[in-house]
Amino acid sequence: MKNMKIETIKSKGFALSIILFPLMLFAGFLMHPDLLEMKMLHTAQDLVDRFHNNPLYHIGHLIVMMAVPLVIVVMAGTMNRLQGKGKKYAFWGGVVGIFGAFILAVDKGALCLVLSAFDTIPESQFQGLIPYLDVIVQKAGLLWIVCFLPLLPLGAIIQTIGLIKENIVRKWQGSLIIIGLLLLNNPEIELISTIGSILMCIGYIPWGVKELA
Repeated sequence: MKNMKIETIKSKGFALSIILFPLMLFAGFLMHPDLLEMKMLHTAQDLVDRFHNNPLYHIGHLIVMMAVPLVIVVMAGTMNRLQGKGKKYAFWGGVVGIFGAFILAVDKGALCLVLSAFDTIPESQFQGLIPYLDVIVQKAGLLWIVCFLPLLPLGAIIQTIGLIKENIVRKWQGSLIIIGLLLLNNPEIELISTIGSILMCIGYIPWGVKELA
């Protein structure tokens, strides 16, 4: 009986994670300021224009960071779910994607927690800080590790191929998921990321609902 309850919790948690994580990504991207500007991040001033005195920016990044555990649950669950033609895709996609999910947490920790702390500095002192924020934009020091962030969508794409091969998701769903994941890998243009997350919602949520049932 206890084992049955644990299995139920695992299966329902897996299904809910499939539904919730793309919605959380969509909500997080949607909270970015000047979403329609299609503006890339080049300088410290560009970064300041995005986050300074903009609590929604920090909340959005916090939501995306909190989606990371759900992403890991989905990837680990998919590794267990696929046992036929898609097994090798599930395994290798999971290995690559879970490492990428860890990098996403690192990235949002730097861009959410640290920048939200900078935003509490009095304005007169903050203005003198702006030139030093260029090290974040340039990914100086050990921040270069966030360059591995594309491993997350890559791993999810590999797993999605496995899902299609085992007919767990339909080809149209898998195609939307893959296109959405590819759109996430862009040079900090949040409108493109938002569109990608919408396509992921359309692809992932029906699968999650089916798993929940």
